[in-house]
Amino acid sequence: MGVRFCPARDRRSSQRQLLRGHDHDVTRNQEYLLDNQQEQAGQRFEALSELFNPSTFRHARAVGLAAGWRVWEVGAGSQSVPAYFAEQVGAGGHVLATDIDTSWLVGGDSDYQVRRHDVGSEPPPEGSFDLVHARLVLAHVQQREYALASMIAALEPGGWLLLEEPDPALQPLVCPDESGPEQELANRLKRGFRALLTERGVDLAFGRSVPRLLRAGGLIEVQADAYFPMGGPACAELERATVEQVRDGLIAAGIATVAEIEQHLLNVATGRLDLATSPMVSTWGRKAITLSR
Repeated sequence: MGVRFCPARDRRSSQRQLLRGHDHDVTRNQEYLLDNQQEQAGQRFEALSELFNPSTFRHARAVGLAAGWRVWEVGAGSQSVPAYFAEQVGAGGHVLATDIDTSWLVGGDSDYQVRRHDVGSEPPPEGSFDLVHARLVLAHVQQREYALASMIAALEPGGWLLLEEPDPALQPLVCPDESGPEQELANRLKRGFRALLTERGVDLAFGRSVPRLLRAGGLIEVQADAYFPMGGPACAELERATVEQVRDGLIAAGIATVAEIEQHLLNVATGRLDLATSPMVSTWGRKAITLSR
């Protein structure tokens, strides 16, 4: 596990502006703190992409992602990951991006297929895949066993499953260097936010269990690593967008006052806080090839 400092970025020249479509089949879920229907979801997706896409793409390349592969991107959220996979597999391959809310996946030109799908309750898509990938998905799905079994079932023999899940319990602080009142406030708000997530069924220690679960599911060559970015504009943007998205829940639960949230957002904007993400545990394993007699 390492710490990566996020490089500065020029937002005016950013080429990854998220395009939001309309998924009219989705009703906003008031029980889900980070649902895709809120404006801040797109801002979070952009920050998450900057922070974690390099690691995701590195792992996908390491398992052999190549032209002609069939890929299922589960709980895609936004366009960046399926768009990269589509570029890698080319015209001879196929990328299916699914989510329970496709609002940030539709619109614009894309070389991948989009489908509304709930991995926690619906059968896997037809066909089989050389790579199935999910990031920040299973920790939020209450029917985790069913979802994992579906992803494994969808693999082609010899195909790879790449799961990337957070483990906030491994490193629970948004400000690991709790050196003053600004950092203490940030960590208190983060503890409250995670308490709300736990109440809604999120497993804050799920990341560490994935290697064991992949082996139990019959996958071979299982490996894992983890890291968490710390510091820089993307980390600050992720914190700002997340706090703004959940502020009503924090206030309603008595975790923070309006004044405290405004003060924290001001502290984030100053750039003086060395903000960190939760460790992201990346785990990959391969479906065995059964030789016929």
